[in-house]
Amino acid sequence: MTATTPPGAALRVLAVDDEKPALDELVYLLRAQPEVGEIHAARESTAALRLLRQHPVDAVFLDINMPGLDGMELAGILAEFAHPPAVVFVTAHDDRAVAAFDLGAVDYLLKPLRTERLAEAVRRIGAARSAAAPPAAAQRADPAEVIPVELGGVTTLVHRSSVNWVEADGDYARLHTSAGSHLVRIPLSALETRWRDAGFLRVHRSYLIALRLVTGLRTASGATLVCLRGEGEAAAVELPVSRRQLRELKNRLVHGPRQNWTGR
Repeated sequence: MTATTPPGAALRVLAVDDEKPALDELVYLLRAQPEVGEIHAARESTAALRLLRQHPVDAVFLDINMPGLDGMELAGILAEFAHPPAVVFVTAHDDRAVAAFDLGAVDYLLKPLRTERLAEAVRRIGAARSAAAPPAAAQRADPAEVIPVELGGVTTLVHRSSVNWVEADGDYARLHTSAGSHLVRIPLSALETRWRDAGFLRVHRSYLIALRLVTGLRTASGATLVCLRGEGEAAAVELPVSRRQLRELKNRLVHGPRQNWTGR
């Protein structure tokens, strides 16, 4: 977000797509948004960077698969600007959302572009500017804080603080929250690394748990189970603990901020 654009002023945006029909449609739909004022367009990343030197913008709407620098690489460059513009990806591919939000994207829109989703992205940019908080910078502050979940063309951000436990599902992971479960394209091992310092622990090859929810340990048929209380509408659960993880689990519970486990 540029420092010179006051809240309430029309948004200045740049649309980037190497396919002319897609670019023309995006510009047309952006023109129909009342919050959008000045619009620039580019067919590739190098041209986009040249335009940005002359015309600072508040937001960049860009495709991912482009010749030369692709959209992800361009977003990485934009993130290094002194006043980075908000980034919204507009793409036909639904498998890059995690990487997009890790780069600080404000939104991730799938082609064919729907007017209501574009309007929502524009509203997010405007709301962030009104709060005097650069959207891209805010997202980059902690890329592990939210996990984008793509379902039916709608991207939902699942906050890490709402996750009770995570279950391995092949090369995917299923996030269990008080509102339900969400399948994401992230291996459990990746979440284990990213969330370890945020109070999560891998207790089994198939399970990652939030330590704040542990109420006790229980032995059944020679196996150790960790007991997790439910939050919201979620029911309490018991999950297996592997022998090699049991010592670390006890150490984390005893020496961590929550000393609420009881072994029996």
